[in-house]
Amino acid sequence: MKYSFADCTLDEARLTLTRDGLPVSVEPRVLDLIRVLVRSGGDLVSRDQLVEEVWQGRIVSESAISACIAGARKAVGDDGKTQAVIRTVARRGLVMATEVTALSDKKAPTASRTAQPVQRIRYTKDTNGHQLAYSVTGSGTGVLRFPPPFTMDLEYEWRIPSERQIIETISEKFRYIRFDHIGAGQSERVEPHFDFNALADEACAVVDAVGAKTISAVSFSGGVHSAIHFAARYPERLERLVIVGGYADGRMKRGNPAKDDSLKTMIAEGWGKPDSPFATAFLTSYFPEGPLEDVRDIVRMMQAACPLETMLRDRDAINSASLGYLLKDVSCPVLIIHGRYDAVHPVSEAQKLAAGIPNAELVLLDTANHIPLPKNAVWDEFIETLVDFLEH
Repeated sequence: MKYSFADCTLDEARLTLTRDGLPVSVEPRVLDLIRVLVRSGGDLVSRDQLVEEVWQGRIVSESAISACIAGARKAVGDDGKTQAVIRTVARRGLVMATEVTALSDKKAPTASRTAQPVQRIRYTKDTNGHQLAYSVTGSGTGVLRFPPPFTMDLEYEWRIPSERQIIETISEKFRYIRFDHIGAGQSERVEPHFDFNALADEACAVVDAVGAKTISAVSFSGGVHSAIHFAARYPERLERLVIVGGYADGRMKRGNPAKDDSLKTMIAEGWGKPDSPFATAFLTSYFPEGPLEDVRDIVRMMQAACPLETMLRDRDAINSASLGYLLKDVSCPVLIIHGRYDAVHPVSEAQKLAAGIPNAELVLLDTANHIPLPKNAVWDEFIETLVDFLEH
């Protein structure tokens, strides 16, 4: 459904907002708030309703709600003083202050439209009884995604265009299984594990929950640690493994590491601040080729998924981690995909993985991005290489 209001059009199917016919860049949570308001038919939307529909009932601070409302006003060309589109009703909530018209899509009959995919988040428990969130999309051979620890959020990731494209592309060929580690994202927010064996056990709990005896897997960036631990602990359950942007040694285990960690400093300075230039600069070092708006979307997801204290502790854990002693215990075929010009985790780290794992091969892509994004020049090559390996 499309909705027209003021000089804006909201397209729910495509998750886009335009103003005066031009696209407006808007973060997923802000877009959700606008969707709630345009669907309200001019009725009051209470604070509790906003929390329930935009934040799925999770505890959220007043400052976060205010920042989201301010972002929505900016996106639709409004402001807190004028309130010509979004009006605040003191101590009660929000209402749309302008007429909203539902538009039918005349380009294709309703009956012939393809239904938009819906993500279903499910829960299982880890060995300590904590709630572990996971989601399954697609069909066919099972492929488990090992995420970078504590920085992913299933629900938020689903609404980021670049991340959604990665999910849907892999799901076209495979039964793609994603999960959030305990302490982050949609999983139970308790003290997280900073032990890679424990993280591997969480992955095993998800594999059990989906009823798979064996699985193939793909790990991204720091997810390589839990993936390698899984491969060593449960060799009979892993058929194939793809490592994207992985590394054998954290920066403090490499030769002559610098005393300071400039990336950790950026995290400390900007992690708790929405749209912080420090947080954006931190992730831009991983994605120097952008696109910048995709990088900003990923930063916002990471900030929502992982509080500052957890992020700093995670940084210390991965900086001091080393996989060298485990590589010989990985028995399944392994494909390592790495950016040739990756400055954060250089090619030498990928070469260590390839040399240490008995049945591994290395593919280098001509990119400086730590992980290819859909608008990068190497995207098609990246996907074709990944899919070809997992299918054989």
